[in-house]
Amino acid sequence: MNEINYEVDKHYLETLSYRFPSIAKCSTEIINLCSILQLPKETEHFMTDIHGEYEQFVHIMKNGSGTVRSKIEDLFGFNLTPRDKKELATLIYYPCEKMKMVRESGEDMHDWYRTMLLRLIRVARHCGRKYTRSKVRKSIPEDFAYLIEELMSETEYADKENYYDRILEALIQTDRVEECIIALTKTIQNLTVNHLHIIGDIFDRGPGPDVILDTMMKLKSIDIQWGNHDVVWMGAACGNMTCIATVLRLTARYGNLDTIENGYGINLIPLMRFAMDAYKDDPCSCFGLKYDEKTYDINDLDQDIKMHKAIAILQFKLEGQLIKRHPEWHMEDRLLLDKINWESGTISCYGKDYPMRDMSFPTVDPKDPYKLTPEEEAVMEHLQSSFLNSERLQRHVRFLLNKGSLYLIYNSNLLFHGSMPLNEDGSFADVPLGSRTYKGRELLDVLDNYVRKGYYLSEGPDKLYATDVIYFLWTHPLSPLFGKYKMTTFERYFIEDKETHKEPKTPYYKLYNNVEVINPIFDEFGLDHDHSHIINGHVPVKQIKGESPIKCGGKLICIDGGFSRAYQKTTGIAGYTLISNSYGLKLVYHEPFTSKEDAIRTGSDIHSESMVVEGVRRRKSVRDTDAGDRIRQQLRELKALLAAYRSGDIREKE
Repeated sequence: MNEINYEVDKHYLETLSYRFPSIAKCSTEIINLCSILQLPKETEHFMTDIHGEYEQFVHIMKNGSGTVRSKIEDLFGFNLTPRDKKELATLIYYPCEKMKMVRESGEDMHDWYRTMLLRLIRVARHCGRKYTRSKVRKSIPEDFAYLIEELMSETEYADKENYYDRILEALIQTDRVEECIIALTKTIQNLTVNHLHIIGDIFDRGPGPDVILDTMMKLKSIDIQWGNHDVVWMGAACGNMTCIATVLRLTARYGNLDTIENGYGINLIPLMRFAMDAYKDDPCSCFGLKYDEKTYDINDLDQDIKMHKAIAILQFKLEGQLIKRHPEWHMEDRLLLDKINWESGTISCYGKDYPMRDMSFPTVDPKDPYKLTPEEEAVMEHLQSSFLNSERLQRHVRFLLNKGSLYLIYNSNLLFHGSMPLNEDGSFADVPLGSRTYKGRELLDVLDNYVRKGYYLSEGPDKLYATDVIYFLWTHPLSPLFGKYKMTTFERYFIEDKETHKEPKTPYYKLYNNVEVINPIFDEFGLDHDHSHIINGHVPVKQIKGESPIKCGGKLICIDGGFSRAYQKTTGIAGYTLISNSYGLKLVYHEPFTSKEDAIRTGSDIHSESMVVEGVRRRKSVRDTDAGDRIRQQLRELKALLAAYRSGDIREKE
């Protein structure tokens, strides 16, 4: 752009000139950006279906899906024993705990500090090689930025050992050596994985979604594609009673009500009192819990089982009310309370009569089964107020809204949690919302917008509709986050016949190995058929049965491998993660994580195996990424500003 043709261009360049007020500064930035384009592509880390397993999540974040261990191996090879390499890795993962253990062992701490400091410097330098000094600097904790940057410098010193010794002595004298080591380990972790993608389902089943979200909020570069378990919590935070009941039922079922009470400060005493009164003589035998024997307090079992049943009945009633509000969603088959034959103790569904496993429904009026009793209304109003006023939950949901979306296009990859609503022939399905129907990308954009409206709108019909749409996302056959024709929650509680428990998958899961179906999805999102991938979670890949996470010749990758303990017997492993770096795509699968204590005491790590999904002939650089596109746009603008300076159309500010 050698000439400014439009006033709007000149106005923009005038504004830009205040950031780069001279030919010299403009030229320097052009040189800087041109050189950044040549650097290796950033490392992206993909994780999905974490389901509250915070210890495993934190450990995989610390070891970068095995990347830290591989960098130690690359650097030290046969120069360190396996035990020394294991000790170094454990120090990087858990520096505070590891140093405490070494101090208590009676080790000579002066020599240990010196040895570990030198090794950590080498690892940090190795991790930072492909980044600019500016980016490395931003990865270093602020208190030690200058010192660590100096230690990581490639400059050779004639008396380097003495140089390090002087630094070490100064650190010991000022009692800062352990803080410096912690800062170095944090730098290594920050440089190992540059950007984290979470492909949904942070919540439910495991005990620590709140801890996971606190950890995520500290990361510098992250995006989140919401899963169905995330949006139902988001709906609960918006005050939707059906979502609140669903969240509580799931949390009760897995013995994690502490997450609600202690994690989010929500008072469950009114629900507990109601449950103990309404179901005091009921063994609630259909409502046993799936709890972790290591962490669950068995003294709470009877109380929690009764709360489980109480909130399940509330969910079925509230679901019925929501379904009746939206006949256009055609979910009448989920209305089952009114199908119970109270005299015979059976239920009519699927064209048959089935015996009910439980006929104790003290709060259900057979003439109006979906109506809440006054006591149930009081409980739900209290819970709604508690969810709306939970400061920590609201903070987490705002984070999910700020960093999250239903889908993301990133470096030619299409990321979404579940599926694409399709017809049986593979064409995009029409989904009724509001006064019209939507499909394809437009559908996902509209649904994304409804989630945001549900949170930010003031109370009224529009907010109620938006939060009902959030529940639609949780369980409707045409939801891109659900992907099944029905959720058979009621049947699993009350009907013995397992044929009624089946949840058939929607067409996406029958057709996602068909290139004639996948390529139109790429077209819909403006992606290239040959160089793009769809990355999903949601449906666990049963590796134990020979299933592969790689679909459609590598065009689609499903990385749900059983991160949650609840799924690991089904999958045979403890989850997949995906790494995308300058050398291509690498799929990593993990063995179960025992505990943080084992990792510190014995140096045990998550055993991870990897396979290359896609290599590259030419190592990818920044110019091949979305960031490269943005830099090229910046370069066009800066070159236009430089030309305007040199032509006299814009005056230098310095």
